[in-house]
Amino acid sequence: MTETRIQPGKCYFDDLQVGCFFQTGRIVVTETHIVNFAGISGDFFDLHMDDEFAHAQGFPARIAHGLLGLSLVDGLKNRADVQLQAVASLGWKSWNFTAPIVMGDSITAKISVETAKLTSKGDRGVVELRFDVTNQDDVLVQTGCNVLLMQRGES
Repeated sequence: MTETRIQPGKCYFDDLQVGCFFQTGRIVVTETHIVNFAGISGDFFDLHMDDEFAHAQGFPARIAHGLLGLSLVDGLKNRADVQLQAVASLGWKSWNFTAPIVMGDSITAKISVETAKLTSKGDRGVVELRFDVTNQDDVLVQTGCNVLLMQRGES
């Protein structure tokens, strides 16, 4: 299967095929992100809030919540030059935290189309998008899939 980069602009279901991809921009994960996410989620686990605890566990610094990483890359997807014409997210599948996201890391995602099929009515499409999230050192930190209900192309 040959990978094809999706061109910037509005992107409908009919513009996608299995194997095509795009790269998001980057975001630096800050202490503010981590503290605010802890407040919103109620997850004040020491690994996210206490440098000494994180060091004692073998990490270089406090690490971001796994779900914070997922949330940030979903935001990167929605701000990308490729503007997916989605109707709704139908779910997240098999999301894995493969390495820690440390405060100060800059993350990005390569988003690839894994599957694409029309709905039973044929008026919309469902795509499964694979996210490969890497940091500034090209270390894979998270990976998983998002299922999107998408608009068909304009007639």
